Amino acid sequence: MFSKACVYGIRASIFIASQSLKQNRVGLISIAENIQTPEAFTAKILQQLVKHGIVDSVKGPAGGFQIEKKRINDIKISEIVDSLEGNDIYLACGLGLKNCNSSKPCPLHDKFAAIRNNLKYMLESTSLYELAMGVDIESTFLKR
Repeated sequence: MFSKACVYGIRASIFIASQSLKQNRVGLISIAENIQTPEAFTAKILQQLVKHGIVDSVKGPAGGFQIEKKRINDIKISEIVDSLEGNDIYLACGLGLKNCNSSKPCPLHDKFAAIRNNLKYMLESTSLYELAMGVDIESTFLKR
């Protein structure tokens, strides 16, 4: 359902948030290793997250990526998805048809609309803090 860039962006944001909760700033190599993603691709995704204000980038020898601790609970997963995918995920056809709509629906249109609505609700109601805490207490994991 999500593009590879979006999945990596969510994983990177969760990892950065979990480290930021411990007052740690993390570098690109550490992020890519801990979420098992290619460095160059991860760097491009992080640029987008910085551009959209999800993640902060600090330059220099003690630099890296972080999220202000007080902001982590305010960031919803939908913001990360929107910054990397736009709102297409909430509008796209389940069969990938370009002209699918309510007046000319594909065979999955009505059933998939309900799934999209549930997905939107879940992403808008889930905070980055909630997911980062799961990683922090090791009840959830980012590595395969």
